[in-house]
Amino acid sequence: MDSSRKTAFDVLLDMEKEKSYSNLTLNRFIAENKPENSAFTRELVYGVLENKILLDYYLDNLIPSGIKKVKKKEACILRLGLYQIIFMESVPPYAAVNESVNMAKKFCRGREGFINGVLRGYMKKNIRLPEERKDFLSVKYSFPPWIIELWREEYGDRMCETLLEASNRRPQLSIRVNLLKTDRASLADVLKEKGFEVSGGKFSERILHVRGTGLLSLREYEMGLFSIQDEASALAADMLGAAPGDRVIDVCAAPGGKTCAIGEMMANEGRIEAFDIYEHKLPLIRQQADRLGIEIITAGTMDSAEGSESLYETADKLLADVPCSGLGVIRRKPEIKYKEIQDFTELEVLQGRILEKSSQYLKIGGTLVYSTCTIRDRENGGQIRRFLEKHREFELIEERQLLPTEDIDGFYICKMLKKG
Repeated sequence: MDSSRKTAFDVLLDMEKEKSYSNLTLNRFIAENKPENSAFTRELVYGVLENKILLDYYLDNLIPSGIKKVKKKEACILRLGLYQIIFMESVPPYAAVNESVNMAKKFCRGREGFINGVLRGYMKKNIRLPEERKDFLSVKYSFPPWIIELWREEYGDRMCETLLEASNRRPQLSIRVNLLKTDRASLADVLKEKGFEVSGGKFSERILHVRGTGLLSLREYEMGLFSIQDEASALAADMLGAAPGDRVIDVCAAPGGKTCAIGEMMANEGRIEAFDIYEHKLPLIRQQADRLGIEIITAGTMDSAEGSESLYETADKLLADVPCSGLGVIRRKPEIKYKEIQDFTELEVLQGRILEKSSQYLKIGGTLVYSTCTIRDRENGGQIRRFLEKHREFELIEERQLLPTEDIDGFYICKMLKKG
C-alpha cells in the first residue's frame, strides 16, 4: 500500500475520532510513519479537509443511505479517493480507485466492492450543484450555511464569495526578520543565494515572503535570524509600538511568536512578562526567546480571565491576543469551518473578561492592543465598542480588520490609549 496515502488516511481518521487539529496531527503521523512523499500526504489531507462538504455532497448522491451512515474508515477512504479523482490531475482516476480499493482491503475487508462501485459511479454520473444561492456557496466552497449567512450579513454577497474562495487558498510562507541579528535586505540576499524566491511584506517592514523548501533546516534559522510568522500576526506586534526600556505584558502569550516579535523591537532593553493559562506551553516561549537571543522575557502561568491585582498599573504596553473563533485562519486550519456557531458563544464572554482584566494593568498613558485571528464583528469591533462604552478612560487610536483576500491571515487589531 502507498505509504503517503496510508498516512493521509491515518490523519483523517484520527481527526474524525478525536477532533484533533490538522497541523499537529499531520506532523505527528508524518514523523511516525515517514511516508515516501510527505508533500503528497499534506496535499491529500488538506485537500479533503478544504473540500469535505463538497465531497460529502457528491457521496450523498452516490450512496442511497448517505455518507453519514457509512463507517468512519470507509468514509475516509471514499473522500480520499474522490478528492484525487476530482482535483488531482497528476493522479489518473483508475489509480485513485485502485489505491482506494487496496486501502479498503486493509482497513475494511469485505467492503472493497462498495468502495469501488461508489468511486466508479462518480465517473459515470453527472451530479449538479444546488441551485439555491446559499446552498450553492456552501457546497462549492465547503463552508457550513451559518458561515455563509454570517459573512453575507457582515460583508455582502459578493465579498462573501471572495472570502470563501480566499479561505480555501493555501497560505504563502512568511518569515519575520530578527532585527537583533540581521536586517531584511541582508537576510533576503542570503536566502536568494540559497535558491529561495523572496519578496518583501506588504504591511510589516520585518516580513519576507519566501518560496522554497527546507527553510527550517537552514543554519540561519538555528542561529535565530528569522521566525515563521504570518504578516498579520507580526503587524499586531508592530502596532503595539513597544520601545527599548518599556515594561510590556502579554496576557495570552503562547507559543510566543508575538512576544518575541515585541522583544526584538525593544532591542533587548526593558522587560516583557508573558503569561499563558497552560504551563506546558511556557517552554515554547522560552525556547523561541533563546533561539532568537531575546533576554528580557519572563514566562509564567496566569488565567487572564481572572487576572492578577499585583499587575495593576505596571505596564507601559499590553498585548491581549485573545482566544477566538479563528475564522481568519481557516486556510491554515480548515477543520475550523466545521465547528458550530454555538461553539463560539462562550469565547465572546471570555474575550470580554480578558480585556476587562488586562486593561487594569496599564499605567496612565499606556497602550493596549487587542487582537484576534477572526473576521467576525462580535469578537472584534463589537467587543471593542462594548469595552469603550464602559471605559471612558480609554481612547481608540487605530483599528484594522485584515482579510484573507489580501493573501494574509484574517486578523483584527485594535490599538487603544489609556488617558486616565
